Amino acid sequence: MVQPSFALAFGLAPDKHEGMGSAFPSRVRAVLGSTNTGKTHLAIERLLAHRSGMIGFPLRLLARENYDRMVAQKGAGAVALITGEEKIIPAGARWYACTVEAMPLDRPVEFMAVDEIQLCADPDRGHVFTDRLLNARGMVETLFLGAETIRPLLQCLVPGITIDTRPRLSTLTHTGATRLLKLPPRSAIVAFSAAEVYAIAEAVRRRRGGCAVVMGQLSPRTRNAQVELYQNKEVDYLVATDAIGMGLNMDVDHVAFAGLSKFDGSRPRRLTAPEIAQIAGRAGRGMRDGTFGTTADCPPLDGALVEAVETHRFDPLDHLAWRNAALDFTSTATLLASLNRPPPARGLVPGRVASDVLTLEALGGDAEVRAACRDRRAVRLLWETCQIPDFRKIGDDSHERLCARVFLSVLRDGHLPMPWLAQQIDSLDRPEGDIDTLMQRLLGVRVCAYLTARLDWMVDAPHWQARTREIEDKLSDTLHERLIARFVDRRAATLIRRLDHADGQDALLAAVTRHDNVVVEGHTVGRMVGFGLETDTALEGDERRLMLRAARRALQAEIPRRLNRLVQSEDTRFALDTDRRLILWEDAPLARLHAGETLLNPRIDVIDTAFLDGDQRARIHARLRRYLDDVLHLRLAPLFNAHASVAARSDLRGIAHRLLEHGGVVRRERDEMPLSPPARADLTARGIVTGYRAYFMPALLKPAPALFRAFLIGLKTHPHGPVPALPAPGLVAIDPPHDARQARLLAALGWVDAGTTWLRLDVVERVTGQLARRSAHHPVAPGRDLASRLSIPPARLADTL
Repeated sequence: MVQPSFALAFGLAPDKHEGMGSAFPSRVRAVLGSTNTGKTHLAIERLLAHRSGMIGFPLRLLARENYDRMVAQKGAGAVALITGEEKIIPAGARWYACTVEAMPLDRPVEFMAVDEIQLCADPDRGHVFTDRLLNARGMVETLFLGAETIRPLLQCLVPGITIDTRPRLSTLTHTGATRLLKLPPRSAIVAFSAAEVYAIAEAVRRRRGGCAVVMGQLSPRTRNAQVELYQNKEVDYLVATDAIGMGLNMDVDHVAFAGLSKFDGSRPRRLTAPEIAQIAGRAGRGMRDGTFGTTADCPPLDGALVEAVETHRFDPLDHLAWRNAALDFTSTATLLASLNRPPPARGLVPGRVASDVLTLEALGGDAEVRAACRDRRAVRLLWETCQIPDFRKIGDDSHERLCARVFLSVLRDGHLPMPWLAQQIDSLDRPEGDIDTLMQRLLGVRVCAYLTARLDWMVDAPHWQARTREIEDKLSDTLHERLIARFVDRRAATLIRRLDHADGQDALLAAVTRHDNVVVEGHTVGRMVGFGLETDTALEGDERRLMLRAARRALQAEIPRRLNRLVQSEDTRFALDTDRRLILWEDAPLARLHAGETLLNPRIDVIDTAFLDGDQRARIHARLRRYLDDVLHLRLAPLFNAHASVAARSDLRGIAHRLLEHGGVVRRERDEMPLSPPARADLTARGIVTGYRAYFMPALLKPAPALFRAFLIGLKTHPHGPVPALPAPGLVAIDPPHDARQARLLAALGWVDAGTTWLRLDVVERVTGQLARRSAHHPVAPGRDLASRLSIPPARLADTL
């Protein structure tokens, strides 16, 4: 314990607890070690083993969390909670969970503990921890918990202290850099500004289904709700500020740093090695090992730093923050002078000027406040009001004005003006707004909660405390809902988790309904069309990729069943869409058609999907080839029949083969040997006309076969666009085509270029034959009806002939 002479040397009060109800001197111990050493668990066990005890935590939410643990063991009537904003003090309270700033050191208890004692070195709050280190003592046992770095200063400043070191229960290993979207489940991603947290959380929601968000600005209720979201595995990722580094115990396997610098309230600075270790140490719990690394745009960790974090070896602290606690309340000037008293010993240094001192300096210049500070009681009250926390940190003089209003009202009336307080509280009772707006309102509620917790300033304190708790709970619940709405896609998170942990085809509860809807884990992710998946129209980008990933697992059993059904389907289940050049199965597109090596052998390209492998595509292609061959033989039956019937005729086989390759019309070569009359008669019997210009089958010039032939020819002549409209049935003459591609199409279909007019082949052959017979022995004049028979104006007849 601190001896009176030592305490007096530091300008401190002697230990009030010495000899109070204790038969032996108080024992002062420190338990030091890294995260996950069980220090806090040990402290709670020791506290509850004594007849009374008090423990100070660095954060309100930690005090609340451990208060609940203590209540579970000892009952609500025996445990008190004391923070700046909340006081639950049953009449029979024997054990106290407090924030370090709110510890009531005038209450004698057998056991006293302070957690995270290395925060004595913090330039902002360190003077409070240092004060507890030097002054807070239990009558029987005092325990300080913290990092090994404070050991030398403990030995220097607390003579006779016993120090135990506890090893980490698990191993912490560095894994290097990992892409943000490749981080393993149960990862905590740490950033150092709200903007960075939001941006990372948005990215995680899009690609991994969502995350919980933890920031220092969240209320304990919201923070706990977000932690529960993560702990219950509704999401597998946590995006947080360094707020998770202080006592947040969760099932985190990996900590990924998205940055290595932070704004500490006055300037941006790089994280220290112990700070990195404090945060990284949240990975792993109990005997389970953990890992840490970097992600996003974070630079790599230095090798020496990695070794220090993994081995938990850091340079010891060489000073602690200190502020004089023996204050002079004679006047505001003497109060400021006593606050600015220099440290009394080596190892203690002034911390940063705290907000309460800045507020005191500001109010000391206010004429009304200065005039009211007539005695020590008034100056003491002024100092108490200056210690109202500036949670909102707006940056204007609103906090100073609030403190002045509280000071003057309590000094004059003995309590806060209730109508004014009601107005302050009611103005915050608005659950509308975005995340940042709600967080600012919650900070305002915390200020009001601090005021209502000061029983000596209040009238009907229980009523106003209940009112602020009601508003805080309402805003906290709304903020939790807003965070979920923005950063969590429950459907995607569920699917990703099932995908990441699936052990086989049956691991996912998936089905394709009779209406072809694909349902995975109770969520409709789309509809099967053929062998592909049409996802919801609202899905795009990352979410679409996620749904495809889920569907790939879900359709592993469905695709083989559907493929077997396709292979066994009758041709009536298929259709040929000549306009879109598609083969359909049960109205679903399965393949696109392109020009092949020959006219009657179009190339079939099975429409690729993410759910088919090479063998499955080959089976689909084979079945579609059979279907297309059946269509070709049906639509062009005369051609195939003629070809088959002359297979044994060497004199006719070549002509039939050429007709087959060109779809029923093939030009005669100039030097081609004429057929014998019997051979020509045999071709005629098979529906093949031996003309002066070409061999052709009149049956294939009819509208329906001509349309199908145009589709086949168009695959080559118009591969990237629609086939032009064909001449209307019954036309004999048409205007010349507009371009070479259309000319090739018309020629292949059986139209003859006759200068300013194009004529149908069968008509040309018939007229040519008649003219040839008439002019076989002497020239003859064309008949007067020839122009009419060719459907051309008489003026064009000469050029056409």
